[in-house]
Amino acid sequence: MGDGHDAVARALAGRLNGQGHDAVAVDVLRLLPSRAAGAALRGFYRGSIRHAPWIYAALYAAFFRPGAGPGTSPLAAVIGPRLRDLTDRLRPDLVVPVFHLAAQTTGRERELGRLTVPTAVLVTDFAVHRQWLHAGNDHYLCLTEDAADQARVGTGRPAHAVGAVLADRFLPPLAPARSPAPGRPRVLLSAGAWGAGTRFAETARTLAAAGFAPVVLCGRNERMRRSLSGLPGVTALGWQRDLPSVLAASTALIDNAAGQTALQALALGVPVVAYRPLPGHGRDGVLAMAGLGLTRLADSPGALLAALTEASRGPQGPPPGLGRLFPGTAATALAALATRQPAGSASPDGV
Repeated sequence: MGDGHDAVARALAGRLNGQGHDAVAVDVLRLLPSRAAGAALRGFYRGSIRHAPWIYAALYAAFFRPGAGPGTSPLAAVIGPRLRDLTDRLRPDLVVPVFHLAAQTTGRERELGRLTVPTAVLVTDFAVHRQWLHAGNDHYLCLTEDAADQARVGTGRPAHAVGAVLADRFLPPLAPARSPAPGRPRVLLSAGAWGAGTRFAETARTLAAAGFAPVVLCGRNERMRRSLSGLPGVTALGWQRDLPSVLAASTALIDNAAGQTALQALALGVPVVAYRPLPGHGRDGVLAMAGLGLTRLADSPGALLAALTEASRGPQGPPPGLGRLFPGTAATALAALATRQPAGSASPDGV
């Protein structure tokens, strides 16, 4: 869904391959009976997030909400046989879900004894919702200690914090302290890969009127880009292949999803302000990041302008806990698990 999980899979596979392992990234939606089914599921989710967020909020509250115990997905039973066929053919030492539907599938197949390959779920969210959790999985790797605690309590399985998985162009070392560029401070507004969120035009106008230069990252939402391009003082960009340069030239990022773009900004030393979060996992993730002191949460236009004004005055020092996120140790941890746990053994301690 979107590009965040794909980006994690690509970066992780690249890092493992660079260490001499053989990592293969697979889109779990392609393990559905037909490509049309995967496309329909992705289209429903994209449409809900863009045009009817209340639908996604209701689904999240019913089936994803953290603290309600492990989840179940009927799609896991459909995907299971194709996953087993794939593992029989590739014969991996470890299967690593980086998307919650994959985690439900591997957990179910392990619990039923039909998947003989150990699993280690890499949770990409700051707030661990219940669809990530299945006691059949052998191990959980999470962004933070708080997230690892949630996974450990929810599954009874071992869980550890390994930080973020980002492409090498974002890591390390962290960008040095930056001085504000001359002129109007440039502020990015991220709408994610799908160009989703609320009141971007209103927010951009507010920023421009306050003396900022708003730049909206519209992702692959061309309609959104066209609608914002005509606003005075506002720049609307489509999909960016050189996002590090765009981020590094900015005073701050306004984020609504607590996803990869927020992590990339933090890795480059760009302050992140959360504002008008997406429903469901977006809101929970934004609150979790703010609770850890990684970002600032603005609950009104006035609070947003205050946070951006502070950021535009110059470096404030890295947020607390930032060093534990970068560089992440997921690849090293997974390689150790693959080496130390023989295929076919679902060890209670996961190692």
